[in-house]
Amino acid sequence: MKILTGDYATLIEHLERSGQQDEQETVENQVKDILRAVKETGDEALITYTKKFDGVDVVDFRLSKEAIQAGYEQTTPEVVAALQAAKKNIESFHQKQKQNGFVDAEKSGVIRGQLVLPLETVGIYVPGGTARYPSSVLMNALPAKIAGVKKIVMITPPDVNGVPDGILAAAAICGIDEIYQVGGAQGIAALAYGTETIPKVDKIVGPGNVYVATAKKLLFGEVAIDMIAGPSEIVVLADQFANPRFIAADLLSQAEHDTLARSILITTSEELALGVQSELEAQLSDLPRAKIARQALEDHGYLFVVPDLKTQFDLMNAIAPEHLEIQIAEPMSHLSRVKHAGSVFLGNYASEPLGDYLAGPNHVLPTSGTARFFSPLGVEDFVKRTAFISYTKEALRLEQEAVTVLAREEGLEAHARAIEVRFEEDVGGEQ
Repeated sequence: MKILTGDYATLIEHLERSGQQDEQETVENQVKDILRAVKETGDEALITYTKKFDGVDVVDFRLSKEAIQAGYEQTTPEVVAALQAAKKNIESFHQKQKQNGFVDAEKSGVIRGQLVLPLETVGIYVPGGTARYPSSVLMNALPAKIAGVKKIVMITPPDVNGVPDGILAAAAICGIDEIYQVGGAQGIAALAYGTETIPKVDKIVGPGNVYVATAKKLLFGEVAIDMIAGPSEIVVLADQFANPRFIAADLLSQAEHDTLARSILITTSEELALGVQSELEAQLSDLPRAKIARQALEDHGYLFVVPDLKTQFDLMNAIAPEHLEIQIAEPMSHLSRVKHAGSVFLGNYASEPLGDYLAGPNHVLPTSGTARFFSPLGVEDFVKRTAFISYTKEALRLEQEAVTVLAREEGLEAHARAIEVRFEEDVGGEQ
């Protein structure tokens, strides 16, 4: 990673110029073909694509309850204990997100209110590929459970040995017993359209690769989605007192995800940047996924040295990162400067992987600048709101003129008459 210096405008220009190459059109065309095939031929297409993309012959996509339990039992006690600890923290955090309906009876004869209702059926996508993510099972399923979703359908791509035991253990801990071993755009299509085996759902949540993200984007409207996620990313804001070894480790924690991951340091200290640069090389030397991490750092990693604190935060907010670490003296005092970030980690000991696994806030986060308008996955993603009203005749009489005036202003005569018809035979008093 090279050290870059300059003002805000110069660094933003560099980021934009060095952005990922746009292959979206090619990907979209491929995904459209997959979606069409699944819609038309159902399970037959799933069998074909699972063989093609995952190298696995699958005939029965649904895993039995016995297979899920076996996966749980074959998972080491240490992993099960860690998953249980994570579950406790995730539940305690997300319980506080629960929304309540309300009833408003402030006006005589008028009752207004809102119902908060859980979605009926949700599909959760748990990624596979170059890494395994039992933590994603917890992060997707537990908020849905807290929201009151009754039917959770989980899909995850199989490998030659099936679905990894750790993922099955996480599912068992969450109480998920409907799991299908299928992934990619074809899995998303199956959840959206339904097949002979896999049921159609109301909403799909969970991160995946570019094909999964594109499928969700194209199917939005056919089914609800949480967000369109891109590669993982982290921005670390640090001053001269930060620990370069800590920062390098945290940058690598994102870089090892995949070669498209983005790791960025923004600091006011060139000495710190040099220290981080040196630490990155040292820590890469024995990292198991060093090849992936090194490629990510070379293609999408940046060490920015900026003139002042304001430029640090201005640049970070322009990036709107998925993960933001603030390793600056008295970090809590700077929290109000954060305008756009998926999740914030304050201080030297709030390392990003803590949020990935155990702290409790959700790790399904907006990426690629979408933290400007998307939020982390939460309980609110698994509910819908329904309003209700009740009027007495006298209450309606007080509002009659305003409603009919507005209806006719919009040229909707039947709207106005729907109100007036209720008073045509009124000879005084309640009818």
